[in-house]
Amino acid sequence: MLARLLVLFLLAGLVPLLGAPGVARAASGCSGRPAKTVGFSTGELRVYKSRAHVCAVTVAKKPGKRRTMSVTLQARGGRAVSDKGKYTKMAGPVTVDALNRCVRATGAIGKKNAAPGRFLW
Repeated sequence: MLARLLVLFLLAGLVPLLGAPGVARAASGCSGRPAKTVGFSTGELRVYKSRAHVCAVTVAKKPGKRRTMSVTLQARGGRAVSDKGKYTKMAGPVTVDALNRCVRATGAIGKKNAAPGRFLW
């Protein structure tokens, strides 16, 4: 009996940490606020920013079959961080430290891509 109560209390404590369905963070995997969304024919590149970080994901318009997807972020003076593979819905998230630095973000699904350029964050 005591073990069951302990499990219930632990589960009740985890529910708020999991977040509610439909929250933007749960859908993207990135924290921060939306900074830019760039659409292209097969999907979109979503960029999020917080005070010192930039995060990005590439999301397919029509999820389903596996196809090549990628997302890359590169802060000026830093190394590029990317996620590339065969996914059904989303590539990423990738995050870089970007306090007062320009960041280049690119995303691609198949041969279609979005390269919005550099942003100062």
